[in-house]
Amino acid sequence: MSARSAVAIGGGTGLPLVLRSLLRGGFDTTAVVTVADDGGSSGHLRRELGMLPPGDIRNCLVALADPASELARVFQYRFAEGEGLAGHALGNLIIAALADLEGGFAEAVEEAGRLLGIRGRVLPSTLADVVLSGRDAAGMLVKGQAKLAESEGPISTVCLDLASVPGYPPALEALRGADLIVIGPGSLFTSVIPNFLVDGIIDAVRSSSARVVYVCNVGNLRRETTGMDAADHVDALVRHGLHGLIDVVLVQAAEAAEDDLHVAAGSDAISRIEAHGARVVAADLVDREHPMWHDPDRLYAALAEVW
Repeated sequence: MSARSAVAIGGGTGLPLVLRSLLRGGFDTTAVVTVADDGGSSGHLRRELGMLPPGDIRNCLVALADPASELARVFQYRFAEGEGLAGHALGNLIIAALADLEGGFAEAVEEAGRLLGIRGRVLPSTLADVVLSGRDAAGMLVKGQAKLAESEGPISTVCLDLASVPGYPPALEALRGADLIVIGPGSLFTSVIPNFLVDGIIDAVRSSSARVVYVCNVGNLRRETTGMDAADHVDALVRHGLHGLIDVVLVQAAEAAEDDLHVAAGSDAISRIEAHGARVVAADLVDREHPMWHDPDRLYAALAEVW
């Protein structure tokens, strides 16, 4: 009997936690990752080399790497100093080199996965060179992923600059064939939603027979989601095309949340989420040592209950 297949879609630092949970659950695991990032090391390489941003891809590759891989630790090394090197993660530079050696970004990601001995696949949602723009609650236009992430916020809507952004065929195929699709966690407007602005991604989710789970963020430090509760996060996904597609929403239980620190779901927020046709699973998901992140074991337990 073949393993069940799962696709986690998003970006940022939250997606690797889901990937590890899916591997732990015995799933044949694929990450579908945004390429809208234009800040930090990724943004610098994008501007200097004309390549797609490798940072979110790198984090997912490392999450799926062989636990014994010494190379995975090296991939995450970030230079603290050095002209032209400070701020760069070594894995980003390796992916840049592989893109040149292998003839393309997708080929570089595949080869990096082979070198790391990953269990599963990491796929960009598109190979198009996209720029993310959005409007905040006051209607002001903000251009660029990094600027959106640091906007005065909150963000209301986002879009890509190209009229047509073709989905990467292997990513679309993985979504169509999945038994489980997990959305997030990650920065809502700059890591998660950009994937669903790519042509074919929403249609692939709709045509799959997968159970679709949205893992809502537990931390609310990012300016782009200032003041938003869990229902507001789901509302934003629905506004960007996911109406009727989310089966289950995993949220931080209100009684275990700290005011203004966590994205909680009280009774009103739960009712608003359920109005979209989704079942709500509320649990204490916070990592006590890193209160803006999900605790890996608690997240695994909640996801296991869902699947």
